Amino acid sequence: MGHAADDGIKITVRSVIVVSVISLAYLLLSRYLVGYKIDQLVLVFIFNSLFFLSPVTRKFILGFSIFIVYWIVFDYMKAFPNYNYNTVHIADLYHLESRLFGIHFNGSLLTPNEYWRLNGTTFLDVAGGIFYLCWIPVPLAFAGFLFFKSRKQFLYFSLTFLLVNLLGFVIYYLYPAAPPWYVAYHGFNFHASMPGNSAGLAKFDQFFHIAVFKSLYAKGSNVFAAMPSLHSSYPVIVLYYGVKNRLGLINLFFAVVMLGIWFTAVYASHHYVLDVLTGIVCAIAGIMAFNLFIKTKSFGKFIQKFEKIIQ
Repeated sequence: MGHAADDGIKITVRSVIVVSVISLAYLLLSRYLVGYKIDQLVLVFIFNSLFFLSPVTRKFILGFSIFIVYWIVFDYMKAFPNYNYNTVHIADLYHLESRLFGIHFNGSLLTPNEYWRLNGTTFLDVAGGIFYLCWIPVPLAFAGFLFFKSRKQFLYFSLTFLLVNLLGFVIYYLYPAAPPWYVAYHGFNFHASMPGNSAGLAKFDQFFHIAVFKSLYAKGSNVFAAMPSLHSSYPVIVLYYGVKNRLGLINLFFAVVMLGIWFTAVYASHHYVLDVLTGIVCAIAGIMAFNLFIKTKSFGKFIQKFEKIIQ
């Protein structure tokens, strides 16, 4: 791979103190903001174990700290719900979806979500659940592949991923939006602190007699964050860097997963078509913005320093 034979950050008294202080500060801040959760201890354990295990694992976890930052920011959003800062869009978004993408069925004008709720199949329930389970594992696995293939491309992908998420979080706060399942179950009335719901993905759980999606959505940071669909953003980033790195047939897999996630987001009533389109635009905007950033002198120096740490 042509990486320099450098141990990067070495284990010293200073590095031990810094990592220990950061770990403790994270646990204390998390307890204060969102309460104690076993996930927090698991994250600290994984980070510390890989940091102190070997030079290779240390570089690996430092590189993946970009994804850890995303996870922490997402988790901390629970402490600052977007509906405290802007009006939640429920009825207006639903009616706009109906006007733009409504489907006439049995004498009624339905949103695509409502249409598929009436016309779903077991095959689509299972296939959709499989696609949606790829949401995080595929980007993380791809990042791991890039880490060992090209550290620079790994950094580019990871930072683009983080940037797109930050753009998405900004929109969450500017335009709080209820998902389609919320309207189906609760109408157009706003109810704060509504728990997450697996909606159409519950059929996947029922088919396999498991509770994977039920448990995942019980941990959601905010119900009113349907716009944009970051589920729809992630596979766009993966496919872009897959094509950029000329991965051949694997890009066909990425494309299928991307289309499957887009469809399932609507099919399972987690997002409107508008949410999906905004997620796609958000991904494209993030990619374009990052490509502009890397041409600037200051950001270029940051990339070089970070790359040297994990090289």
